[in-house]
Amino acid sequence: MSALPDAAPRPLILASTSRYRAALLERLGIPFTASNPQVDEVEVPGETPRGRAFRLAVAKAEAVARQHPHAVVIGGDQVPAASTTILHKPGNAANCREQLKLLSGSTAEFYTACTLRCIETGVKMSHVDTTAVKFRPLTDVEIDRYIQREQPFDCAGGFKSEALGIVLFERIDCEDPTAIVGLPLIWLANALRGVGYDAP
Repeated sequence: MSALPDAAPRPLILASTSRYRAALLERLGIPFTASNPQVDEVEVPGETPRGRAFRLAVAKAEAVARQHPHAVVIGGDQVPAASTTILHKPGNAANCREQLKLLSGSTAEFYTACTLRCIETGVKMSHVDTTAVKFRPLTDVEIDRYIQREQPFDCAGGFKSEALGIVLFERIDCEDPTAIVGLPLIWLANALRGVGYDAP
């Protein structure tokens, strides 16, 4: 892996259209642009949730890096799972309700992967953060009330931990509280500093 030149950092690109990842990256105060990686997220038979998150984060970073070989590209993906069942973005209230019923009283694992890639300098670093979320037992009334108030239809698992969704939990076990939202900022900030960015 080659470090970036000391003169000026290269353009930074987030390979994602997620507003949640963009909002997290904005915390670091480093100028960046966002680009749609247009990666097929088809499931691979027998692939673990952790393996899926890692594969897709790398694929997204590589796709955008090929279009911008001079830039440093951030790829990210998150795969939550209850036991071996992968949880997707619910898309609507009915699916959200079913996912929250499944999660009620159980523990889900959230695998949040992040890749840093620059083709010209050979930078290629990846990390997967694991967050365990223990849900308290939820009544149907509580689930419906939560869905009506937050409408978290574009969030994997069907809740927003950074907002009202926090009241659904008994506990969260993690190394990085930002990972469950979509990007592990502790790891990412260290990786960006290692290739020439000021964070902060």
